[in-house]
Amino acid sequence: MRKNNPNSLVVAIDGPAGAGKSTIAKMVAAKLGLKYIDTGAMYRALTLKALTTGIDCDDAAGLMELLAQSKFEFPVANNVGSPAILLDGRDVSALIRLPEVSQKVSRVALVPEVRRELVRIQREQAAGGGIVMDGRDIGTVVLPEADVKIFLTASLEERARRRYIELQRKGLPATLEQIKKEIAERDKLDQERKDSPLQAASDAICIDTTGFSPEEIVTQIIHLCAERGER
Repeated sequence: MRKNNPNSLVVAIDGPAGAGKSTIAKMVAAKLGLKYIDTGAMYRALTLKALTTGIDCDDAAGLMELLAQSKFEFPVANNVGSPAILLDGRDVSALIRLPEVSQKVSRVALVPEVRRELVRIQREQAAGGGIVMDGRDIGTVVLPEADVKIFLTASLEERARRRYIELQRKGLPATLEQIKKEIAERDKLDQERKDSPLQAASDAICIDTTGFSPEEIVTQIIHLCAERGER
């Protein structure tokens, strides 16, 4: 923990789809006055761009060329409603959550060349600290020296329910069973991929968010950050 400079704190939050990573990480960043980086949004943004430009999500060369032409920006999380990510100067925070993107993003994330380049960009974004970064391999691969490492999880049923409610609020068509199936398939792909599989870091604090509000989980994480700072 960088006690002499709290603004350089690095917090890594990992977990599977629907565990509440993005919502909770953004709230933690806003409360601590830190920059928020949603690494999953980077994969989703690239997937969105591939879908809109006609690049196959399994085409490593095409994806890498597309990635070289892309610019990712992460505004400071002044509040929970702040944009999560800008792609080429455009706020795509809502578009990257569309079902068609969710269905394809795991295929993009499986491409080793894409993962290596995005990890490089993520580390570059984190240089100097002062960030809360969430994803699936932050504490294990991207920022293994993070000051605080959190691994969020929740039951499959709870994660599917949350995603269903989110899509319903946005007026997007989906069924609970369809979402449950998609999340289970993504879990399998994320956990079994050879390059940076989804897993908790050995020194991460695991928190089951099932049955808890985002505010309750954020309070736990803020407390953990304060504890680490006193050691």
